[in-house]
Amino acid sequence: MSSLVEVSAIVEGQTEAKFFKEVLAPYLGDRHVFVRGIIASKPGQKGGNIHFERVKKDIASQLRQRSDIYVTQFIDFYGIHDWPEYAAIRRIASHTEKAEKFCAVTLEKLQHALPGHDMERRFIPYVCMHEFEALLFSDTTKLAAHLGVAPKQTEQIVRSCGEPERINDSGKTAPSGRIRSLNARYDKIATGITIARDIGIAAMRAQCPLFHAWLEKLENLKPLQ
Repeated sequence: MSSLVEVSAIVEGQTEAKFFKEVLAPYLGDRHVFVRGIIASKPGQKGGNIHFERVKKDIASQLRQRSDIYVTQFIDFYGIHDWPEYAAIRRIASHTEKAEKFCAVTLEKLQHALPGHDMERRFIPYVCMHEFEALLFSDTTKLAAHLGVAPKQTEQIVRSCGEPERINDSGKTAPSGRIRSLNARYDKIATGITIARDIGIAAMRAQCPLFHAWLEKLENLKPLQ
């Protein structure tokens, strides 16, 4: 039996797919976890405007294709619409509790909708709080250098929020909105992935506890027979 663990991840859009391919997959591959990002819904469709039914369909497709793979998701909380208990989850003040509730509800609803797929073992729920760009604030010095601004400007954003995953989710205060306020030429795919590659997964894990906990779950998976 192979010692390699295979994981299919339903991701929000092209940026996240590129992040998986160029940054996350090589890192996890060194730990014998093969992960690939699959853009939700139609190939080539842009991210954002994430709906539960859209993601559920793609998760079901992956589970049915093969019985020896795990499935996870990598979507931004900021980009979600029409999700079970979403309004109630948004009202939770703690970003950690918000993420935990989101993951618990997602697993519960998918178990009910997709019986017979060993969901509790094969599905690893995750939501990026609050947006992929939060990970880029893991190293404020490198982020500032790529944006062409003084480090104190990126440091102040993290200091005011407490940690990268607490950077919140309105139009102007979401991580991507804050980055564009510093550099209007920021490109989510090209610039975002370049910054992510420079910062590296280890630094992101050190500053983003929820992201770290999700990676730990993936690293501790055992091959499915």
